[in-house]
Amino acid sequence: MSSEDRPAPRAPGLTPTSFLAASALNTIHEALRTARTSQDGAGPEPARASSEQALAALLLLREVRDQLAGWEPGLIEEAREGGASWADLAHPLGVSSRQAAERRYLRVRPGNPGSTGEQRVRATRDRRAADRTVTAWARANAADLRQLAGQITALTDLPAAAHAPLAGLTAALAEDDAAALVGPLAVTHTHLASGHPDLAARVDDVVRHTDRLRRHSGDRRQGPPGPPEH
Repeated sequence: MSSEDRPAPRAPGLTPTSFLAASALNTIHEALRTARTSQDGAGPEPARASSEQALAALLLLREVRDQLAGWEPGLIEEAREGGASWADLAHPLGVSSRQAAERRYLRVRPGNPGSTGEQRVRATRDRRAADRTVTAWARANAADLRQLAGQITALTDLPAAAHAPLAGLTAALAEDDAAALVGPLAVTHTHLASGHPDLAARVDDVVRHTDRLRRHSGDRRQGPPGPPEH
């Protein structure tokens, strides 16, 4: 199992929020079990509810359903932060694969006002596809990116405000993956513009090119959504 699929575990134990949710769910489960037992028993048939009682029960059912739906993404996040993989979550969520488990989380997770679950799923997949495109380009152009980063980190006349961006770029330069350089290079641009316009122009070229790659990746993915995963 990859490190991306299973996050680093933390100290065991439920948080107060997840503990309260679990306690409430157990109470609901026991109440439902009791109701089923009463219906299956041989006692007298309960009195028929009035229309007002039925309407009130429907309203309560909707409120409970909304509350339960709001708990689901939080409990999924608690499980993930506690070390559960998407494959571990598949069975409790009633799906058959890790991909479907993650898709369900993206669908029920709160998003931008007006966005649907499917739109959030698609936006996440589009962003990941764009990231993969940029990563592939950076790895193919690793020598040029490392040479540019090396020139920038060797500068000694940048203002104090550039110290943190330079430290970030230096750390990225030590990484094995050249894709780690893209973001830190972009952050240095404003500190290079006045004293080193040639380097600033090269950084700007990197930023513009990666932006184009992201846009083109999104354009290629336009089209009708695929069938739901099970």
